[in-house]
Amino acid sequence: MARRRKLHSEPEKALAELQTLLDDFSSWLSDPDLRAKVRALIPAIHKIREVGVILQTGAAQLSARMRILNYLQAYPLTVIDGDELMVVSGIQDYPRRVRELRVQLGWQISSGATFKDMANDLSRTGNLEDLAAIEAALGRDPLTLRTDQYVLLSLEEDREAAHRWNNLNEIRRSKASVQDKLLRYMLKNIGRPVLGEELRYLAGDRNEWPRRMRELRTEGGWSIATKMSGRPDLNVGTYVLETGEPAPEHDRHIPDAVRVDVLIRDKYRCQWPECGWERGMAAPNDPRKLLELHHVVHHRDKGTNTTGNLITLCNTHHDLVHKDQSAAKVVETILAEAHAR
Repeated sequence: MARRRKLHSEPEKALAELQTLLDDFSSWLSDPDLRAKVRALIPAIHKIREVGVILQTGAAQLSARMRILNYLQAYPLTVIDGDELMVVSGIQDYPRRVRELRVQLGWQISSGATFKDMANDLSRTGNLEDLAAIEAALGRDPLTLRTDQYVLLSLEEDREAAHRWNNLNEIRRSKASVQDKLLRYMLKNIGRPVLGEELRYLAGDRNEWPRRMRELRTEGGWSIATKMSGRPDLNVGTYVLETGEPAPEHDRHIPDAVRVDVLIRDKYRCQWPECGWERGMAAPNDPRKLLELHHVVHHRDKGTNTTGNLITLCNTHHDLVHKDQSAAKVVETILAEAHAR
């Protein structure tokens, strides 16, 4: 097994050595032998990596993988260039270390290509508000991002990642369509955040995956939530399938903008009297698991998908309202009073 190089602990000393190497290289510039000049420059390249490694206080004796993690943790939700990771890790094979952090250790690291796929889909569909939301979250135009750029989405490690990626690889190898693969994977992870990076890999790195996810939600009725569709608790670029059953046909066509407006108006809480449930209150033995939008005037009675006809309820009280006519009247009164204010 190769031994790890012993590094200086003082960047000033390493920098002085780098300067000496560069000064010495100047004598090679007039040499007609190209290979001789290239080989003479190699020690300076190694020294540049050494300087980059020891810039992180106390990180010089860590593995390259952990130096990359330390650097990403210092700048969460920031687009980091691969060249930066090459410098701080001291190795060229930094993409493999990034993948290990993601797949084996569960760190939520997305590539620029994943965000670019999402941005292209939003741009094609004219969803400029969501596109602007991604840009605001990252501080960069997502349409300009590259494969060799990375974003750490969360400072929390996902300890189930290795098991999830094993399932992902099994589904990826199947002969199903991209959309079927995406749905199968989401159904295996109901209620758990899934990275767009996982979905992109599942789709064979083809950039159609955001469109297929959107179709599952808008046409198939699957309750796939994102930060932009009314789940502010989620990280940008993260998806959650909230329930294992698709929504009724009429609920599939509520525009995202309307859905978000209703949730904001209702403060992301169930509006049933004395309930007030929100996602942060979820507990293992509590039947309330998610928030749903209820049509006060039912779709079959020509009720519209507008803020004036929608109210936020937890799944428990939503079921109650559909079963009990008197409960439906209570909700109707609540919404009327809200508009009266």
